[in-house]
Amino acid sequence: MKGLTVSYLINKTFPVKKGQTVLFHAAAGGVGLIASQWLSKLGIEVIGTVSSDDKAEKAKFHGCHHTINYTHEDFTARVEDITNGKGVPVVFDGVGADTFEGSLKCLSPFGVLASFGASSGKPPQLSLSVLAAKALYITRPSLAPHTATAMLTKQIVSTLFRAIRNGLKISINQTFSLKDAAKAHSALQSRKTTGSTILEI
Repeated sequence: MKGLTVSYLINKTFPVKKGQTVLFHAAAGGVGLIASQWLSKLGIEVIGTVSSDDKAEKAKFHGCHHTINYTHEDFTARVEDITNGKGVPVVFDGVGADTFEGSLKCLSPFGVLASFGASSGKPPQLSLSVLAAKALYITRPSLAPHTATAMLTKQIVSTLFRAIRNGLKISINQTFSLKDAAKAHSALQSRKTTGSTILEI
């Protein structure tokens, strides 16, 4: 599911091109570690936000070129520094409420905010006039429409499996017993996890 999410984000929502620079929030999470690897292999410069120095190291190990620890850094200012004031053409935002407004500020003219998650809560309501100054775009993609038919599913599955055959690794860093599902949710919500989490029967 995490791999398929990355597949539709970088191949359908915003088809990335070699040489671009992108911002990916929660770069040390399950989706983020896959995305950092995959994007890096495609020749994309990845800026990733994280919540700790340990997570920054994990993200870098998986291909993230620049990490921003948002607990003590302003990610919008750092993105401006990294891009020499140009901003990025796309922000992949699975965090939601906490990063939404900052993500818009990080975009270059005609940029796309792909708001696909809400780990910190739902993104706020937005006046469309906010987008006008830089002619920005916002989309709220999800996995369900991308797997609604066999043909659509095949499109994102085939690219994922090709990436795995070419060396993409899926990091499983936590395992919980199914009876401890509440603990797993608590760990995810408190941002104590990295990579993917599995529940075992």
